[in-house]
Amino acid sequence: MELWLFLLRWIHFLAGITWIGILYYFNFVQTPFFAETEPAVRSAAIQKLVPRALWWFRWGAMFTFLAGLLIYLHKLAQAGVAGFYSTSYGWAITVGGLLGTVMFLNVWLVIWPKQQVVIASATQMAQGGQAIPEAAACARRAALTSRTNTVLSIPMLFYMGAASHLTLFGEASAGAIAGLIVIGGIIIAAVEANALVGSQGPTKKPLDTVSGTLWAGFIQAAIFHLLFVILF
Repeated sequence: MELWLFLLRWIHFLAGITWIGILYYFNFVQTPFFAETEPAVRSAAIQKLVPRALWWFRWGAMFTFLAGLLIYLHKLAQAGVAGFYSTSYGWAITVGGLLGTVMFLNVWLVIWPKQQVVIASATQMAQGGQAIPEAAACARRAALTSRTNTVLSIPMLFYMGAASHLTLFGEASAGAIAGLIVIGGIIIAAVEANALVGSQGPTKKPLDTVSGTLWAGFIQAAIFHLLFVILF
């Protein structure tokens, strides 16, 4: 069992580094480069570079999620429901895991399908055809969702690390747990809705810059930490 858990953690780390590393590449390197480069260079990159990066990106997300889920279920079964959700470890890993799950769903249900349209449109145009009409809207939705995943990754990584290395509270009361579920759920839902509804607006402006995205992530991490401090 110890070897099995170690192998799961190893897979979780390897896949997670791949996934989040490419997420940061997309947002911190590729997106600014595409904004500055010539259309022909951008088109070639969308056709040849982006599909390769997206392959590693989405499968990194898949294996990170599956390995993490198996570890979570093992820890839950080992401690029992009541024991698990009364501990700092249980809630830190739950918050981190929930954020990671939202990110995983964003990859497979939003970013990848939208990017498929963008890639198909660029390929058609390179072959002398017309652009797919919805390609621009798909590119914007994929960009907003990718930036949102970057925002979510900052508190996600904080709580993944905090689970075993930072005690967030000593005792969990029913009221504190309920408050964390309700308030934390509302925050996550609001951040996700901002990515999925509309394309412009004041709440989306921070996502248009790397610095704004990073600040949004650190602020969200601070808000979640304050929730633990206040509620518990």
